[in-house]
Amino acid sequence: MKNNDAEELLLNGASLEDLIKMKIERDFMDDLKKSQEKPKPKTYTKIQDLPKEKIFSKDAIYRCFNRNAKSESYINGIQADAMLGLQNHIREKLLNGELDAFTTEDAYVKFDKAVF
Repeated sequence: MKNNDAEELLLNGASLEDLIKMKIERDFMDDLKKSQEKPKPKTYTKIQDLPKEKIFSKDAIYRCFNRNAKSESYINGIQADAMLGLQNHIREKLLNGELDAFTTEDAYVKFDKAVF
């Protein structure tokens, strides 16, 4: 509530309780509007900036270049982790942000982005 509005209401005979009630109601409506707004998702394009727990999650998107079929597709972090198999040293380098891509027998997988 603006000061001018409060002064006008006081001059017109509104009680202090009415002013307080109007202020509380206006604050409540503002808070309600803010709570209904959806937070904007943040996009990460560098694996170094991504939190470690999100690197191999469904929020991470990787480009997968299949060498045999000569095709490109997108996979999530869970699928990329499964493709790594027993290559734990590469997994650690990805988690530390030292690498953003790896190869398997028939694919080249590169981190593209993460959105959450």
